Amino acid sequence: MMRLWRRSCSKVLCAVLILVAANILLVVFYTKGTIKSLVVGSLHKEGAAVAQRPLHLKKDVHHSSKFYTGRGNLRVCRLTERNGFTPLPSSLFSGKSLKSTMKQQSHVRQGNAEFHPGWKGVKARLAPKKFFPQWGKGLSQARQKEAHYLFLKFGYNAFLSNQLPFNRSIPDTRHARCLQKTYPAQLPSLSVILIFLNEALSVIQRAITSIINQTPPRLLKEIILVDDFSSHGELKGRLDEAIMLYNQSFPVLLKLIRHTKRRGLAQARNTGLEAATADVVAILDAHIEVNVGWAEPILSRIQEDHTVVVSPVFDNIDFNTFELEKQELAVDGFDWQLWCQYDHVPHAWLQLDDVTAPMTSPSIMGILAANRIFLTEIGALDGGMLVYGGENVELSLRVWQCGGKIEILPCSRIAHLGRYYKPYAMNLDIPLRRNALRVAETWMDKHKYMVYLAWNIPLKNSGIDYGDISSRKALQEKLKCKSFDWYLKNIYPLLKPVSNIVCYGRIKNSLDESVCLDRGPVPGNSPKMKPCRELSEQNVYYLLSGEFYVGELTNEQYCLADSGRGEKPTLELCSEAAKRGTHIYWDFKQGNSIKNKDTARCLEIKRDPSGTYRLVLENCTQQTWKIQHIGRNWGHS
Repeated sequence: MMRLWRRSCSKVLCAVLILVAANILLVVFYTKGTIKSLVVGSLHKEGAAVAQRPLHLKKDVHHSSKFYTGRGNLRVCRLTERNGFTPLPSSLFSGKSLKSTMKQQSHVRQGNAEFHPGWKGVKARLAPKKFFPQWGKGLSQARQKEAHYLFLKFGYNAFLSNQLPFNRSIPDTRHARCLQKTYPAQLPSLSVILIFLNEALSVIQRAITSIINQTPPRLLKEIILVDDFSSHGELKGRLDEAIMLYNQSFPVLLKLIRHTKRRGLAQARNTGLEAATADVVAILDAHIEVNVGWAEPILSRIQEDHTVVVSPVFDNIDFNTFELEKQELAVDGFDWQLWCQYDHVPHAWLQLDDVTAPMTSPSIMGILAANRIFLTEIGALDGGMLVYGGENVELSLRVWQCGGKIEILPCSRIAHLGRYYKPYAMNLDIPLRRNALRVAETWMDKHKYMVYLAWNIPLKNSGIDYGDISSRKALQEKLKCKSFDWYLKNIYPLLKPVSNIVCYGRIKNSLDESVCLDRGPVPGNSPKMKPCRELSEQNVYYLLSGEFYVGELTNEQYCLADSGRGEKPTLELCSEAAKRGTHIYWDFKQGNSIKNKDTARCLEIKRDPSGTYRLVLENCTQQTWKIQHIGRNWGHS
């Protein structure tokens, strides 16, 4: 018996010794790629929160025109209708104050948690039966509830994300000619900066893993994570443990910096920039997956010209299915509210007949790469921006006006996960508006009035504190920057100021001042009367030449029109209506009627039996109209 015990003990001891030796061999002899796969596998086991098998979800709702944020959508980016994209409606964002936007809003608990102001409305829109018609197959009731809870918590399908491998493969979306390109053997070193606020841990780990997998080790110097004061528990100890595990295989590669208070996107990116040590910095969101060969085009181009700020092409990770959707090439632009938008590729680039060539762009979406020293010398990000929004346009104007340039690199592709909504900041209009005024007052010279008009803000005494811009003005002087007029003429001629707007804002009829003229549904050309709200759909602009623009100020404006037939007014593209001879010119003075110059019919309202009002064109009665803001001493009887 004693002999048998000794024999068993010897076997156990041998097994232990073999395991120890195997571990030593792993550390000493395994290649970086082999260790990488082991680390990724162990991290995935740690991060997987629920189900044993992956879900295969159908793409049933992600093209919803009401809520879908669009292709590769970064932050709150509108997509131009002229390119066939669906704009992101401002009605998605509701709330009460900048204070409520900025304060910590993630006191989340299981069950009937309140994630943010306006929670009840969002929760109703995201009811499982409405939003997840395919959910439930193979899932217990408890897991269905967990999946719904996680979607509400993060604004994307974190339940599914937690089951996907961190080192999953995504399709290579580059053009075939990109695969034939070669790059110099010696390239600059790279610091990757990942900014996050209350992301799902699995999403962050997938970003880290993709960067390690898809970036040549000789080029990747460090990955710097900046936490802008997240409150979710898994981003504390569990994130620290994950980083330690990564750094066991890739010593000192990952660095984590935590803000002790919420400082906003621009300042979080500056924090990462200040900590970076490589030649080139790539400033990314943490909800991305870089694609194969993403880094070499960036580093090669910046090595050629250290004054160029570059952007990859963004593919979209669907917020529900996590499937990759390839996006076609476009340049990054913006409108007068400084919402980013996609514009057509430049004609000059098409003439090159080289799909791999860099493409000049008026702006960037926010994700960018630049020479670290150049970006610092030119002023980094404007730390005076609050929460987020507008910092990408501010940097874009500064780069172009102060001696740099911006390019899109077709052979560098990054997949970006856009949230269905942002649970940490429902009311984005407040910081967006404030930041837009800051950009206008700093960089737009005589054209700054267009931002005020676009946001429906009084030109004088706006009551909005956009902060101290004296340091940005000093930087402008130091760098001997060009004017915004130069930028419009040479870089972004598509962005056209309108010089003859004489009054603007919401417009009301004397019959009932609780309702306002509204653009109505898009697509569609029927203006409505709806309860007055602070929405751009109810912005109206009257021009000295007699047109009424209705809706946002864009490069293709819609005009109020009288077809001359029937009683319904319409909205027509101004340029097309003028060609067709549609009647788009009106006589209007503040407190008087709105009368078409050609048909002599007046725009009036009638009350239906249901109690709602509709717009009509008829012989003038005593109805009068008042508009919100007068742009100059005009319009009085």
